[in-house]
Amino acid sequence: MDKGIGYHLVGLPDNAIKESSYRIAAALKNNGLSLPGKKITINMAPADLRKEGSAYDLTLAMGILVASDQIKAPKIEEYIIMGELSLDGSLQPIRGALPIAIKAKEEGYKGFFLPVQNVKEAAIVTGLDVYGVTNLQEVIEFFAGKGTLEPTVIDTRAEFYKTLDFPEFDFSDVRGQESIKRCMEIAAAGGHNIILIGPPGAGKTMLAKRVPSILPPMTLREALETTKIHSVAGKLKEVGLMNQRPFRSPHHTISNVALVGGGSYPQPGEISMAHNGVLFLDELPEFKRDVLEVMRQPLEDREVTISRAKFTVTYPSSFMLVASMNPSPSGFFNDPSMPNTSSPHEMQRYLSKISGPLLDRIDIHIEVTPVPFEKLADDRKAESSVEIRKRVTAAREIQTKRFENIENVHYNAQMSSKLIREYCVLDEQSKELLKTAMERLNLSARAYDRILKVARTIADLDDAPSVISQHIAEAIQYRSLDRDGWLG
Repeated sequence: MDKGIGYHLVGLPDNAIKESSYRIAAALKNNGLSLPGKKITINMAPADLRKEGSAYDLTLAMGILVASDQIKAPKIEEYIIMGELSLDGSLQPIRGALPIAIKAKEEGYKGFFLPVQNVKEAAIVTGLDVYGVTNLQEVIEFFAGKGTLEPTVIDTRAEFYKTLDFPEFDFSDVRGQESIKRCMEIAAAGGHNIILIGPPGAGKTMLAKRVPSILPPMTLREALETTKIHSVAGKLKEVGLMNQRPFRSPHHTISNVALVGGGSYPQPGEISMAHNGVLFLDELPEFKRDVLEVMRQPLEDREVTISRAKFTVTYPSSFMLVASMNPSPSGFFNDPSMPNTSSPHEMQRYLSKISGPLLDRIDIHIEVTPVPFEKLADDRKAESSVEIRKRVTAAREIQTKRFENIENVHYNAQMSSKLIREYCVLDEQSKELLKTAMERLNLSARAYDRILKVARTIADLDDAPSVISQHIAEAIQYRSLDRDGWLG
């Protein structure tokens, strides 16, 4: 503070931070306080890193009050204080509360003051006193020793397990489609990306929405990872720890940046929001080709790196891709009840919107046909997601043990060609069956490894030590788009 009048922020603040002077002045006035009649210079270090957002309002306000001797706040340097101020001094939620709390604990801070709307996510961090506050006055009273503010305590494990077995969507709701459910179970068990091909109304979206419910339950580590990403994006909505696998379904008009992440200060995109969960791309050929192409590398690396002039941000993006598409522009190529009005040329052009390299990363292709009336009217209860998930989890445990000494490989879909040769050894009968299928169905060369990966997963679901002919026979069914002449 110095002689003169003014309020100066240095250290590359953005417009939201520069405008904080007006919010802070109004909030102080409405709480019986004021900006001092002196020149105020606030340095936001480090000076070469751009600062963004309104979360620093409460920090700046408390700093001004202490520096101008309007309040006494002993040991304030032991606390992180963040929040956006309204004009009346009340607080609005901030982004990234959980990663801030984790960093505060790592740096040895005693406590963290933040808006009450964010307290559940920040209180996940143990060993840090987290205070949820509703207004500026509560923070002032705490440091004056007058308030009754107590740290929020959350039993992280109890919170994590509370709704673990209660998915929003359940496979018991799906009538018929038993073969498709089986295919979904295989995809979930081996971490295989899958594409559903069928006419409108066949149930592709309904099936896709239920995939997270049969994936293995999230571990506490996965839940923390997922919650951190959604916290940075400001999408938590006061839920605290996320314990259900995310399901993201972006519209086909999505941009590159919205899908993979970006911006002047990089934010997570849809592929990172789907981390540890499912990314569903409905009507895959309708997406812009360049949008689909930027997804290829994150699919391979399970992370996305966004570089800017002075820094680089890496967000995890380990997700299961579920895509759907109509088999033709008219949508009714494989629908027995509707005529197909698309010519072979139109169908070929429609499918060619999906590049070969992207299709290479999808292990399972399955055709979905409409459910007949008899199946829809069947009152028998279908198998629940919890029952299917037990088998999926058992198969994943087999894979975890198999790959425990192999870096960056956790399930069958991640096997390289070398690992496929090691763990998918075929007997003579299986080799002959696969050879015959490749020749008669005109399967492409790229289908070979995918069939073996899927067959290995089917064997794991059967708790079989080796891949045998029946596993190969089933896996061959799941390569629809590789069959020469599939388009008529």
